[in-house]
Amino acid sequence: MRTRSNKRVVISLVGIVIFMGAMAASAVPFYNWFCAVTGYGGTTAVASGEAGEILDQTMIVRFDASLDRQMEWTFKPVQRQMTIRIGEVNLAFYEAHNPTDRVIAGTAIYNVAPFTAGEYFTKIDCFCFTEQVLQPGETVQMPVTFYIDPEIVNDRDGKFVSSITLSYTFYETDLPTEQANLDQRVDDNSNSAVN
Repeated sequence: MRTRSNKRVVISLVGIVIFMGAMAASAVPFYNWFCAVTGYGGTTAVASGEAGEILDQTMIVRFDASLDRQMEWTFKPVQRQMTIRIGEVNLAFYEAHNPTDRVIAGTAIYNVAPFTAGEYFTKIDCFCFTEQVLQPGETVQMPVTFYIDPEIVNDRDGKFVSSITLSYTFYETDLPTEQANLDQRVDDNSNSAVN
């Protein structure tokens, strides 16, 4: 009788652990989806085309760049700010440089301040959508194509926003498999040539 009761307790506890693990694993994708849909936390919207309507009203967009402590690149906006018309498609560039003697891959995360403007800051294309790989000594200019959704002027909080800051932070990531394999072959060839 006691053995049956212990089995039930063990099975219940294992079930709880599995359930909690599944909830933890799904939390990040769910949070990312929630932020993308609502603009919460300054997450920007993504569009496949233009806004349609271009207003005479302008807004200042500032560009900010930072790096994770482990990231060895240099990274900065090419232009610190732009004055744009709401609804008009714009193109800005960020510059990254790999000063090391090794190939480094990186991924950028982004946000918009103030947070209330996040859902109205709409990206059409961005370097942050994909992983970036820089060769030793390589410098690249990376584009972001965006517009401010004209609906911001109808938002009870958004209509008071006169400037927006778009911030990116680059983190080092693992090299793509094909690049890592290529680097390994180069290292192997260099070592065999020395021997």
